[in-house]
Amino acid sequence: MTTTQQPSTKQDILHHLLKQGESTAQDLAERLQVSPQAIRRHLKDLETEGLILHKAIQAGMGRPNYVYELSRAGRSQFPDRYDEFAVSLLGTLAETVSKDQMKSILQKQWQRKAIEYRDRIGTGSVAERVANLVELRISEGYMAESHPVESDKFVLTEYNCAIAQIAESFPSVCGHELEMFAIALPDCKVERTHWQVNGEHRCGYLIQTK
Repeated sequence: MTTTQQPSTKQDILHHLLKQGESTAQDLAERLQVSPQAIRRHLKDLETEGLILHKAIQAGMGRPNYVYELSRAGRSQFPDRYDEFAVSLLGTLAETVSKDQMKSILQKQWQRKAIEYRDRIGTGSVAERVANLVELRISEGYMAESHPVESDKFVLTEYNCAIAQIAESFPSVCGHELEMFAIALPDCKVERTHWQVNGEHRCGYLIQTK
């Protein structure tokens, strides 16, 4: 049985690293309320399984501190609803049609998705619609959440990418994703604050009323 098939401290560690990007053993022990000795055993097992990596951070003249983060294999433990066929199909399209036609095809796909989102999130307050959007993204395989930063401003964060393989091969789809959220929330300004394609551990969007 793999680590992700049973609730365990190891799974809690993976979830924490997914959300935080990186963490020390001490911080994990405090957050998960597990002894540092037990955390270190779990971290050693997870590293042996290839699910996490560590790097040494030198602080002063003492011993280096170790910081842990998910490996590529670790990230793949979380829901990702992409497949090789989709990437292959896009590759075939790119070879068959012109760049402008390819851009138009992707644009139409995301516009259609945006209208579907807009219809499904309803016409409630911005807070209600952002919450509904988060639920839709979760249902599609994203580990998403939102929180208010002011009365009319919200941050939507996605800790994994359900189309990661496609985004790696066709980065332009991420730009369309930003447009999609803007269409789905027509009375709001949507800005990207974090981007996994740029090496960050999450994608983030600031949503505020116009």
